[in-house]
Amino acid sequence: MRLNTLTLLNYKNIAEAHLDFAPGVNCLIGNNGMGKTNILDAVYYLSFCRSSSHQPDATVIRHGEPFMMLQGSYSRREASEDISISLQRGKRKVARRGGKEYQRLSQHIGLLPLVMISPMDWDLIRGAGEERRRLMDQIIAQGDAEYLDALIRYGKAVEQRNSMIRHDMRDPLLYETVEQVMCSAARVVHEARGRWVEQCTPIFLRYYQAVAGSQERVQMRYESVLNKAPLEQVLAGNRERDLAIGYTTQGVHRDDIELLLDGHSMRRTGSQGQCKTYTIALRLAQFDFIKAVNPATPILLLDDIFDKLDATRVERIVDVVASEQFGQIFITDTNRTHLDSIVARLQGDHRMFAVDGGVCTPIEKGGRP
Repeated sequence: MRLNTLTLLNYKNIAEAHLDFAPGVNCLIGNNGMGKTNILDAVYYLSFCRSSSHQPDATVIRHGEPFMMLQGSYSRREASEDISISLQRGKRKVARRGGKEYQRLSQHIGLLPLVMISPMDWDLIRGAGEERRRLMDQIIAQGDAEYLDALIRYGKAVEQRNSMIRHDMRDPLLYETVEQVMCSAARVVHEARGRWVEQCTPIFLRYYQAVAGSQERVQMRYESVLNKAPLEQVLAGNRERDLAIGYTTQGVHRDDIELLLDGHSMRRTGSQGQCKTYTIALRLAQFDFIKAVNPATPILLLDDIFDKLDATRVERIVDVVASEQFGQIFITDTNRTHLDSIVARLQGDHRMFAVDGGVCTPIEKGGRP
């Protein structure tokens, strides 16, 4: 799959832009804060109907403007796909495929598979469990509509149970009715997450060793209350405690992944270089997993990932993504020399753009920004 053209209007600091992309490598160069990441974020938004930063939708509309619009023209499995997303302040966003509006945004997830590696991935290691649950959900949902449906059903049931708790409702039959929905959905979620961790770990290890150039062993350990007992039993046993605390304390909405290096927690013992290598390898493993379950090859976004990495690790990463299994790639960097070196190693068709103050300008081959 590839993104052929991207049109942005009032998206973050970009007033208006129309970009034609190469099917291979596309490089965006500019100083920090000029809008490089916003271009990648727009590509991400077209895949997931939200920003990669998980900020409220209103924040993506350019300051002082009443609306924003994104439009992308894709080639997917030898067919053309035109996707547009528009958002007005104070109104719901509207996503369209081929000019036809989606009834539910969840219908769009998985159509345009994408993997993004960015500095925010540091939160996967240092952040709360919510970051790692989001990782699992995003990866699995791109290739499993049943999982996404179960996740939505589970979330709604948890909200309903929490509302009952806040109103101090005590009727056991009401709780059992809501909990049946939770348990049915949770089984689908738990099984899919467990399969993903099992399948992803050896791929993750291979990528880590390829980038790190070492035999350090990385692992992921799936932590869930359902590993120990059925959710029905857990919810019934915790009902009085939940009523006292004021919310549902146990369930797959509290799942986590323990990230390990040589049997030790990365959060506690990993160096900066190890942590960055770890998250890059995890995202590349994500790419492989999505490619295996989705009929379209994911787009790969590399946002300023080479910062603070030594030259050897940069070369290894470039060697990895230069393989034929990766399709269209977008790379941002502040260093033109750096990007020229990457393009030379990757070969194939490429395009380069200068981004300055939200203005995007194509750079002719051999030209300077």
